[in-house]
Amino acid sequence: MSKLLIMLHGVGSSGADLAAIGQHIAQNIGAQYQSPDAPQPYDLGDTGRQWFSIAGVTKANRPIRVVATRAGFDSTLTEVIKAHGLQNQLHNVALIGFSQGAIMALDAVASGRWPVGAVVAFSLRLATPAPLTPALKTPVMLIHGTTDPVMPITEASSAEAALTAAGVQTTLHLLPGVGHTITPAGVALAESFLRAALN
Repeated sequence: MSKLLIMLHGVGSSGADLAAIGQHIAQNIGAQYQSPDAPQPYDLGDTGRQWFSIAGVTKANRPIRVVATRAGFDSTLTEVIKAHGLQNQLHNVALIGFSQGAIMALDAVASGRWPVGAVVAFSLRLATPAPLTPALKTPVMLIHGTTDPVMPITEASSAEAALTAAGVQTTLHLLPGVGHTITPAGVALAESFLRAALN
């Protein structure tokens, strides 16, 4: 049975930046991977892509932006999943997001739109507007550095609390001394989780 990992990059980045990590995990768990570009050009720089604009973003308006970008996000995922022939086998698909990509991956499951086999969120924030209506069969792993200067560690703990309260099987790993990045230790945690979830 084919398994697919979809890598979701951060703001101002591109799919190519997560391709090596996707390839590494995919090879080790016997899966395919794809690392698409976000649909919007990054509006605060000359290069890169974004899932939604962070120009003037606040805690209050971020959820509105997440909702507004769902159509573009869903179109991107649909295209990737159809290309792999898995549109009727979402349980064999995993979303792996970093930073803004993690926001979108968590929104995909927290809103119930994408009942995939697993979600891994690195350096994350839950920005889905309440009330959450999650895909309850999708396990979620949160991986966050304790010294992340971009997404405070409180974002990870509050995301875990909200997802758990909504009935999502959620695991949080806090990595001491790690900033806003994906480390080999984090990749190893994700790999072990995905191997079990996509069985």
